[in-house]
Formats: sequence, structure tokens, C-alpha cells
Amino acid sequence: MTVLRTSLRNFAAHKGRMLLSGVAVVLSVAFVCGTLVFTDTMNTTFDRLFAETAADVTVSPEAARNDELPDTGRPATVPGSLLEELEGVEGVSSVAGGAFSMSVTVVDSGNENMGSSTGAPTIASNWTEIDRRSMEVTEGRVPRGPGEVMVDADTAERHGLELGEELRTISALGDFRARIVGTAAFRSTNPGATVVYFDTETVQKRLLGEPGAYTAVSVTAAEGVGDEELKRNVVAALGPGKYKVQTQQEYAAESKEGIGSFLDVIKYALLGFAGIALLVGVFLIVNTFSMLVAQRTREIGLLRAIGSSRRQVNRSVLVEALLLGVLGSVLGVGAGVGLAVGLMELMGLAGMNLSTDDLTVVWTTPVVGVALGVVVTVLAAYLPARRAGRVSPMAALRDDGLPAAGSRVGRVRSGIGLALTLAGAGALAVAAGSQEASEGSAFLGLGVLLTLVGFVLVGPLLASLLVRVLGVVLLRAFGPVGRMAERNALRNPRRTGATGAALMIGLALVASLSVVGASLVASAGEELDRSVGADFIVQSTSGPVVPEVVERMRATEGVEHVTEYRVLEAELTPPGGGPVREGLTAASPTYAGDLRVETVEGELPAAYERDSMSVPEDFAERHGVGIGDRVEVDFERGGTATLTVRAITAADTSVDRGALYLSTETAGAYVPGDRMPLNTMLLAKAEEGRADAVYAALKAELEPFPQYEVRNQADYKELLEDQVGRLLTMVYGLLALAIVVAVLGVVNTLALSVVERTREIGLMRAVGMSRRQLRRMIRMESVVIALFGAVLGLGLGLGWGVAAQRLLALEGLRVLQVPWPTIAAVFAGAALVGLVAALVPAFRAGRMNVLGAIATE
Repeated sequence: MTVLRTSLRNFAAHKGRMLLSGVAVVLSVAFVCGTLVFTDTMNTTFDRLFAETAADVTVSPEAARNDELPDTGRPATVPGSLLEELEGVEGVSSVAGGAFSMSVTVVDSGNENMGSSTGAPTIASNWTEIDRRSMEVTEGRVPRGPGEVMVDADTAERHGLELGEELRTISALGDFRARIVGTAAFRSTNPGATVVYFDTETVQKRLLGEPGAYTAVSVTAAEGVGDEELKRNVVAALGPGKYKVQTQQEYAAESKEGIGSFLDVIKYALLGFAGIALLVGVFLIVNTFSMLVAQRTREIGLLRAIGSSRRQVNRSVLVEALLLGVLGSVLGVGAGVGLAVGLMELMGLAGMNLSTDDLTVVWTTPVVGVALGVVVTVLAAYLPARRAGRVSPMAALRDDGLPAAGSRVGRVRSGIGLALTLAGAGALAVAAGSQEASEGSAFLGLGVLLTLVGFVLVGPLLASLLVRVLGVVLLRAFGPVGRMAERNALRNPRRTGATGAALMIGLALVASLSVVGASLVASAGEELDRSVGADFIVQSTSGPVVPEVVERMRATEGVEHVTEYRVLEAELTPPGGGPVREGLTAASPTYAGDLRVETVEGELPAAYERDSMSVPEDFAERHGVGIGDRVEVDFERGGTATLTVRAITAADTSVDRGALYLSTETAGAYVPGDRMPLNTMLLAKAEEGRADAVYAALKAELEPFPQYEVRNQADYKELLEDQVGRLLTMVYGLLALAIVVAVLGVVNTLALSVVERTREIGLMRAVGMSRRQLRRMIRMESVVIALFGAVLGLGLGLGWGVAAQRLLALEGLRVLQVPWPTIAAVFAGAALVGLVAALVPAFRAGRMNVLGAIATE
């Protein structure tokens, strides 16, 4: 109890000094708990949605399109006669035919695409009783005939749609117009999809191309009949294997499977950034308790002198850490729930609506948060607590602070740090020179870990060297004040090293990702210049390219040729080998010129002859295929062909790497037209000297189709740069949490340092130092500590980034690009961070009473 009371008194007495460390715990735990609550809420949202939209039993085509199959733009269907057949099955209460398509684009009267910007689909469907379970008509009515459409309320609000407004729907079968007669709201949550409803005949005729057909049939069980029993009855009546028959639970699970991996990526990515913030927080906590122990040397010595054992002193410090961990973790759990709500609002701005009604906080989330925060805080305080336990009773009789660790300990630590750093550098060098990506990735991860730990351990030694260099470059110009700031930073190299290391981690990740991102853009641009001979690339933001667009492009004046590009699934049987499933690229013969792919054997144009194909180099080596060999190809949606290998493409390529080519003519000979996938993109070449005119003409020609983008090579490079830039901006935003925690560490170090030097500050003021000079000294001390961390972080990050780029060169990232403007901006930003971090400590130091400070013991 005495230890507990002492810990409570010390904690209360130093609550101000504990505050910033507590904030680090709060932020780290909040990020972890917020991530868990956010992903659990998303799971709950989709679970409810899929449960509400699934019938007791759903019957759909066995060959229904899934994500692995190319898109024909026409959904697989079941005959309308199936409804009558199912109505007579035992245990069936009612049946309803559903007809829908996701290969559609809906545009408003201003030619604006109504589709979601989050990647969620646009769904055009008929209105059934199943829809009434998940949707509620909020305005107007459901469509009753051709020319009428109902829109989901979220889409209507997002785009300002009103009743009577005309919408145009574009599909592979053509386009048609309809006026809005109603809106319907989701009863639970709309995860971002755009949903439009037509009458059944319109969907069947305009989107399915099969009057009377349906994409699925929903079967409702009679009272007292379970889903599994009903499924058995349906299968018995229809026969096994003819249709896909699923219970509500099976249907929901399959629907959820498509987004499960996406949710996992979000979850683990956010938890990764939370882990980085937690690691940075460890440095802050270690620094805080180390300084608090040093400042209480006499107090601890008195406790030892009156009979406290080392174990009791050790336990007292750990109890303080436990209190800090519990308090910070509990607050962090609450902040995490608030963060999850904020993330939900952010997703809402992006178009994915998540309702707080679905907010899910399972019992494991607060348990994980509190346990994580407490364990990390107590472990971080363990070494300072051990040092406190080593204080002797004689320390009460002197005022020279906690005896520093011996030079032997410093030499051992520096030696281990240098050894780990050299080992890590060696691992990075091996990764950079690897010929296999899997082997190189392991060495890269090992090198990053070893160099990071090595830099942390060798930090005090580096601080003694780099701070002097930075002092000469930056501080000496400020005269005595600058020299004092330098000496203050050098006074405790271990503390300076730990404070700089906290900032180092975040900046190292920023620097390495900047190098990889810049190299990715530069490599893609170089590959585009080297490989792509086409003038224009046309791609869709949603769905495949409809046939009308191909015809419009071919009819455009000045276009020399248009190259089609389709992807088919097939099972290949090489000579002497078993069947393997592969994707085939069916393209126009002009693709051989539009994409300059090198060959190791044969000529690529020959692969576009009838009943011919090309294979990539690694496929040929793996299956023993050579020029002239014949490969049996069983097309997923067609017949079986025997194709002759006319070319083997080099593995040293980035665009279309690993593609197996054949002509659209060959594919069309074995795959029926209504089962042939639509083009996933188009390429076009302008006549000599007419590129600018054709570019403008193509944009004008495709203006009625806002889902398609016409880009020349400059546009494509800009698109790649924008995409990488947006990704890096998002990553930097998440890393900002770790940098914020590191800034708190600088603030805490300075604040505790000011308290530690109270008497010294009073003496400096007494001999003539002004408040302004004192504040400047503390600000410059903060700046040099921040720049020390920046030098470590940027140097380490550049090493990581260069090694990663050399490894990724195996995957086509050939050009090394170091973004020096970004590196310079980060370095300047670190100086600004140092200035901001010093504001409060410098202000408090300047306000000290001179006589009171001198009298401080």
C-alpha cells in the first residue's frame, strides 16, 4: 500500500509532465480501436444488407458470371418458365423473378455519370417483393412501364435529381432514356452503389436481351419450412447441377466474399500505421520516465535511505506507468469510437454511406485497446524503472542527478548498434542485387528491421557527431545563444538520440515511399515511351467498352486504325503437359505495332494469324513449349481450338507482362458472338501529322459516353502521376499520426528539460540573458533535435527506397528517381516542426521568476 500511495502522489504531482506521454498512448490506442470499430461496422453493414436482399432460397444460372470471368455485358439468365416450375415445389410460399445488370452506365440530363466514385457498382434492376425488404419508396412511385425509372435516394440527393428528370442508360445492347417517377431509400445502409429500377419488361429487353428471362429467382419458404429443407426440395425438383441453388446464408456469404479481402486490406493497413504510431510512442514514454527518474534522484535516494528496497522503488515507477497506461488506454478506447465515426463520415463524403445505427463495438475491441496500451506503456517504462531501483541512498546527499550509465554500457550499445546497422546494410545490398523477387523481399524486410534497430541503438553516438555538424552549419551564426543551444542538445546524447529516433521512423517511411512512388511514375513513363506505339488509349471508368464506341472511333476522320483488346478465360493443354487455366488476350493484328513487345523467338505479327498464338517466355520454359508447337485451347465460353505457337515474348516487359496473344478473328471462330467478352480497352493510331486534330475529334465523338476517357500518352503519364500522388498523400496522412506523436516527444523532452534546468535558467537570466534570448535558445535546441531526427530518417529512408526500387526493377520498376524537392521539403518541414514544438516550453521558460528559479533545488 505504501508503494501504491507513493506512486499515486508522484503521478498526481507530475500530471502535467505525464500529459504528453498520455496523449501518445491515447492516440495510438485510439487508432487501433478506431480501426477495429470501423471495420467491424463495415462488416455489420454488409452483413445486414446482404441478409435483407437475399431470399430464403435463390436460384440462379450455374454459369453465372463471376469476378474471374470476362464481361460480355449481358448477364447469364434463367428462363421465365422456371417460375412456374418452382411454384409447384413442396414448401414454397411464393417466387419472384429478379432481372438486373451491373454492366450499365446511367447519365443525367447534363451527361454526368451517376455511378459511384468509390468503385461501387451501378445496378439496374426490376422491382420485386425482395426489394421491399431493403428499400422503401420515399417519393413518387415504382416504374410501371417503358420510359420510367426509380432512383435510390442517396444517388438522387448526391446529384440533385428530381422527379420528371430524364436519365439515359447505356449498356452493351444500346442506350435508352427514361424519366424519374420515384425515389427509394435503403432501410439500412447504402454502401455506395447507384441503384436504378425499371419495370421488368424493360430490363429483360434492354439490358438482358432476352424477353421473359431472369437473372435469378427468389423463393420464399412456407411457414414452418427451413431454408435448408426448402433448398433440398428445390434441388430435387430441378435436378442437381442444372442451376445454382443457395440458401439465404449461403447467398449472403458469397456476396460478402467479394468485399471481404477489401475490408481486410483496409483493416491491416490501418493497424500497420497504428503500430508505427505505437512504436514512436514507446520512445516518448521511455524518454519521459527516464527524465522523471533523473529529476527525482534525491527523492528516490531519500526513499532508499529510509528503508525502501530497490524492488519497491522499481515497482513504484512501474505503478506510475500502469496508471498512465490504464488512463490513456481508457481514453483511447473512447477516442477510437469517435475516430471510427469520423472515418464513417469521411467515407460518406467519398460516396460510401455508413450509418452510425450500425456502429459495432464488440467486447474484444476495448479489451485489446486497454491491454495493448497498458502492456506497451509498462514495458516502455521498465528500463527507467530499473535505473531508478539502482539509485543508492547516498544520492540523497548530492545533487548531481542520476548516475549515468558507464562508458562501457555506452560502448556496448554503440557497438551492437553499428553491427546491426552494417548487417542491415548488407541485407539491403543483397536485396538490391537479388534475381528472385521472393528471396529479395525477405532480405529487404530484414534489412529494414536491422537498420532501424541499429540506428536507434547508435542514436546517442550519432547525436554527438551530427548535432555538432548541424550546430556549425546552423547555430554558430547566432553567437553565444546558438552555442548554448548546441551544448544543451549535446548534454544528454541518449535523450537527444531517443527524441530524434521517434521522428526518424515516420520520416524514414515518408522518404522511402517517396523514392518508390517517384520511381514508379518515372518507370511507367519510360516504359510508355519505349513500348506504346499507339497515339490514344480509351478506357472505361466503369464496365467494358460497348460496341457503339468502337464504331464511332472507327468512323472518326483521321483515325488510321482502332485496335480492339479483349480478355478471355481458357484451359490450355500444352504438348506433353496437363491442362492449365490462363487468361488469353485477343486483340486486333495492329496491336503488334501499338504495343512494341520484344520476342525471344519468332515474330509477334505471326501470332495474330488464324489459329496462331504467342506465349510468354516463362510459360514456354515452364511447359516446354517452342515455336511451331500446337496447344489445345478450351475456351471458357466457347469451343476447343488447336493453336500453333508462332512467337515467344520476352519476360523483360512491364505492359501486358505474361500475356498470351491471339487475334480477335481466331477467338471469334470458337467463341459465339453473344458470349464473346467486350473490349476492356481500345487503342487508336492517327494518320501522319493529324494527332492533335484526331485527339479533339475523338473526345467530341465520345462525349455522350462520360464513362470513357480518351487519353494520349501525355494524359496517361499524368494519370499515373496523379494516382500515385493520391496514394502517397493518403499514406502520408496516416503517417502523420506517428509524426504528431514524435512532435509530442520533442515537446515533452523540452518541457522536462526546462524543468530540469530551472536553476540554470535562473542563473543565466541573472547574469544578463534576456527572455527573448532564452526563448531563442530553446527554439534552436528544438530545431537542431528535429533536424537531427530528419537527417537520420531521410538517410535511412533513402537507403530503404533505393533498395526497394532495385528489387522492384525485377517487376519493371527500372528507373530510379529520387524526389529531391520532396526530400528538401521534408527537411524544411522538420525545422518547422522543431520551432512549433518549442513554443510552449520556450514560453514557460521565459516566464520563470529569476529569484525563484535560482532558489530551486
